[in-house]
Amino acid sequence: MRAVLQRASSASVIVDGVEVASFDRQGIVALVGVTHDDGPAEVALIARKIHDLRILDGEASALEAGAPIIVVSQFTLYADTRKGRRPTWNQAAPGPVAEPLVDAVVAALREAGLTVGTGVFGADMAVSLTNDGPMTILLET
Repeated sequence: MRAVLQRASSASVIVDGVEVASFDRQGIVALVGVTHDDGPAEVALIARKIHDLRILDGEASALEAGAPIIVVSQFTLYADTRKGRRPTWNQAAPGPVAEPLVDAVVAALREAGLTVGTGVFGADMAVSLTNDGPMTILLET
């Protein structure tokens, strides 16, 4: 499992002209990608890293600060660009495998007490954010 975390001062996700998630104070946008052999152990690890990393103001974690999080499924994190000019997506898990695992990450973050918005799995989304710092972190399990 991979995640790209961006600390943001504001963020939103729009699908078909409708805002499905947003925040307007410091929080985290987490782009989450799933590969074929990911499972519950990877979900637990990535969720813990998302809420425990001390990347907010005052070296606080999202859990400590009660910061909002938006999770967006991002199969393109597993793009293979080593050959040619067209990426392949062979390392990305198919939707029926990936969607429940991304949902499990969201559930784990909510169980920790965080406010979590989401994109819409498989949808064409407009993700906007103001990167605060800038701060961008790559996580891999």
